[in-house]
Amino acid sequence: MTILGLAWAYLKRAALTTTLNVALLALGTGTIVVLILAGTQVQDRLARDAAGVDLVVGAKGSPLQLILSALYQIDIPTGNIPLSQAQALASDPLVAQAVPLALGDSFRGYRIVGTDPAFVALRHAQVATGRLWQAPMEATVGAQVAQAAGLKVGDQFNSNHGLSAGGAVHEGMPYTVVGILAPTGGVVDRLVLTPIDSVWAVHDAHHHHHDGDADEHEHGAGGAQGGAQPAQQPPEREVTSVLLRYRSPIAAALLPRRINTGSVLQAASPAAEMTRLLSLVGIGTDTVRGFGLLLVASSALSIFVALYNATQARRYDLAVMRALGATRMRISCLLLTEALAMGAAGTALGLALGHGAVELAGRLVPQARDMGITGLQFPATEPYLLVLAAGLSVLAALVPAVQAYRTDVSAVLSRG
Repeated sequence: MTILGLAWAYLKRAALTTTLNVALLALGTGTIVVLILAGTQVQDRLARDAAGVDLVVGAKGSPLQLILSALYQIDIPTGNIPLSQAQALASDPLVAQAVPLALGDSFRGYRIVGTDPAFVALRHAQVATGRLWQAPMEATVGAQVAQAAGLKVGDQFNSNHGLSAGGAVHEGMPYTVVGILAPTGGVVDRLVLTPIDSVWAVHDAHHHHHDGDADEHEHGAGGAQGGAQPAQQPPEREVTSVLLRYRSPIAAALLPRRINTGSVLQAASPAAEMTRLLSLVGIGTDTVRGFGLLLVASSALSIFVALYNATQARRYDLAVMRALGATRMRISCLLLTEALAMGAAGTALGLALGHGAVELAGRLVPQARDMGITGLQFPATEPYLLVLAAGLSVLAALVPAVQAYRTDVSAVLSRG
């Protein structure tokens, strides 16, 4: 019988122990795989969505919240800023490009973003079907939005008030789809893009509707008094935030400080805030990764104990094999093969579990789906897990293999 055949026979005889060792190694490997896959994809996605934007300007509040809401569309904005101040930023000599954003509505949970066509170029997106918006109440939708909602060029839809699904529907102000963007793998895939005038028009109609109800009530109450209501001045137009690109490197040193100290606005650097966020998240990630490594190490220790006990229990069998002509090296290789087989099985199962868990999360968890997380990617660091498992398996089998190599055949056979 070959070494592989013998190794399989012994592992099958101790099926429960073998299964537990493989499962323990698979859990550790799977944990590390999940962290590698999710961490790599999240960092790549964050870097890709922030590319080309040097500074984000918005209302005072949390800088990280401003970055998450304006760049990644995954948080609530810190507030609105006057349009006049956004226009002043666009004319600043230190600014090469200023792209305004106006938020407030959504469609089936996908955010409607009022902006200008420069936003599409800034996000490195291209039109797949139709064209970009040109007039108010026209919309160009991202690939994910079009697929999820079944939208095509020429369709109309009403927006919901608020940035999440379930808000009041803005009746009587439908958007018309004039274009669909090609998939980018970025945040623009899940956005509905329209002129800022569209956002203003929808909210003007929304407020007019509610104000009209109040006016009718007040007119009825005030009619008996015969009093006239003074005319109200229209509020100043506002935007949510502005994405800036520097004209020169010196702007990085001057512009953020000037905005944060000399105005009611807030400037946040995407690079700085993402570095801070990843450092905070990295603490928890390192903890989970350490737990995964601990499981792998525990598995190696368990394999060592199993092989050591098996060697003690099989001393007579191994001695008989030696007496029948098996060499010392063959006996040692048998134990190494058993360890490597358990290590390979545990690692393969762990890789499958890790990729399967990430793919499942990418399909079922909304946040993971929005980030484009998938288990179908294979990072370059994964082969190192095979090397790690093989090395630990060899180490676990080293002492039992040496012990089997040094077995005194005559002494063992004489004791029976």
